[in-house]
Amino acid sequence: MPIVHANGIRLHYESVGSGVPLVFCHEYASDARAWEAQLRFFGRRYRAIAFNGRGYPPSTVPQDDSQWLHRHLIDDLAGLLDSLGIERAHIVGQATGGNVALNFAIAHPSRVMGLVVVGAGAGTSDRERWLAGARALADDIAQHGTAKAFAAIEQAPQRAVFQTKDPRGWQQFLGLLHDLSPVAAEKLMRITLVDRQPVNALGAQLQKLSMPILVMTGDQDFPSHEACRFIRDHAPYAGLAMLPMCGHAMNLEEPMLFNQMVQDFLSAVDAGRWGTWSRHADPRSAS
Repeated sequence: MPIVHANGIRLHYESVGSGVPLVFCHEYASDARAWEAQLRFFGRRYRAIAFNGRGYPPSTVPQDDSQWLHRHLIDDLAGLLDSLGIERAHIVGQATGGNVALNFAIAHPSRVMGLVVVGAGAGTSDRERWLAGARALADDIAQHGTAKAFAAIEQAPQRAVFQTKDPRGWQQFLGLLHDLSPVAAEKLMRITLVDRQPVNALGAQLQKLSMPILVMTGDQDFPSHEACRFIRDHAPYAGLAMLPMCGHAMNLEEPMLFNQMVQDFLSAVDAGRWGTWSRHADPRSAS
């Protein structure tokens, strides 16, 4: 079981293949195992890496509230790359992991070859209501355990399409969800997710990003739509893909389509053919 010591904690990771590094960052409700289909597919072409973030055993589960700020997750990703001897990589992040990937790109732009942000940005729309809901859910976890929080995730509208079209895959996802540490479930909800800036507060930083970016969302993943469009509208070399009849866990719901779209993006980046023009210029002038 590969472990690195980075940013003062242990981080468990899985690595497949060789070549250009491609790192996957998972969402709140799962861990590195959610990227299995991607590790198998991209490991044939890249050095594909998925890791368990802080709070997801066998990675360290810090007990101290001071260790759960959003910047710690960004620093964890930097520490992972450092520990593995990786200077630059393609970064893919989904939901919570997408926010980490995006903010890592802002903090360390020279280390990101290409960026894929998937279904990120919950808490951007109707922020005060979202914050109140997150704090209430965290309080309930602290007092009564994870049952109510997990039920809220399972019953979220953006999860319904997954349950309907792929019951077997949905059961596998529930297995990942129910492995979530109660400590991490509470502290991530109460501290980390509340601490991070909403995507629509990052406009100035996004405008400075020069790396190619693919933003992906499902048409049923309603909480992410505003944020995904905001990234597309503000990052100079960002494109937006919306998958039909797809919800939040896109890489699990539609793994073949997801893999193909990401592969097409990475191939364009590696060939220097993504973002060779800005949206304000005539793309026909690119050679």
